[in-house]
Amino acid sequence: MNAKIIAVANQKGGVAKTTSVRNMAFSLGEQGKKVLALDFDPQSNLTSSFADENTKITTTIAEIMYKAMDEEQLPYPKEYIYTHGNVDFIPSSIHLSVVEANLRMEMGSEKLLANILEPLRKDYDYILIDTNPSLGPLTINALSAADSVIIPINPEYYATMGLTDLTKTILKIRKRINPKIQFEGILLTMCDMQTNLHKEVCEEVTEAYKNGMKIFKVHIPRSIRVGEANRYGMSIVDFDRKSKAGIAYNEVAKELIMNGN
Repeated sequence: MNAKIIAVANQKGGVAKTTSVRNMAFSLGEQGKKVLALDFDPQSNLTSSFADENTKITTTIAEIMYKAMDEEQLPYPKEYIYTHGNVDFIPSSIHLSVVEANLRMEMGSEKLLANILEPLRKDYDYILIDTNPSLGPLTINALSAADSVIIPINPEYYATMGLTDLTKTILKIRKRINPKIQFEGILLTMCDMQTNLHKEVCEEVTEAYKNGMKIFKVHIPRSIRVGEANRYGMSIVDFDRKSKAGIAYNEVAKELIMNGN
């Protein structure tokens, strides 16, 4: 094994980053892949969805980043990697926001996360990183660690605003820090193809980026079942595998596998 590290990033909030990481992780697991999901957002929504009442979290990515900044010995992975169903995960906490503030003052801090994840590659097929909605030091760290990036977009007016900034940031990171990072593709989420608005925006995104960036063939439909699954801390695949969204995330996982490790 030599994991492909994929950051799921968009500085715009409300585009289903966390939902996509959770469901892609479970769907890849269903396909027999060994998956690690990293919650790299101080809001810790991914952690909340993975941690049940039996999960006693003692160490989060915030503590690991602190130790990396202080050049201390990192704990063994089994001390901070937890398991939920067929997915391993590294939890987050609000303390990650303090880490982000410290990163701004830390020299050469862009590769801290890459150095933490590198030894874990041998144990997984995929490592998925859920990022926070900004282009700050945490997202820079995630992109510096990643082999590729998935950009979820909610097809509404102004959906593509900020995409140029994100694209420029990724290209700068490729040039200055992480030459291997690639665009995995744009993932259209929360789609309601019955409305003219969604059809128009989907067409606009496809037209604007079809020559420069891959767009996933499958669009994730808007579904109340996804919200219900989120509420119960479940993937849509486990909650209702026959739902349109569950089928769609399974297809995205297959497309990822087809793209190759």
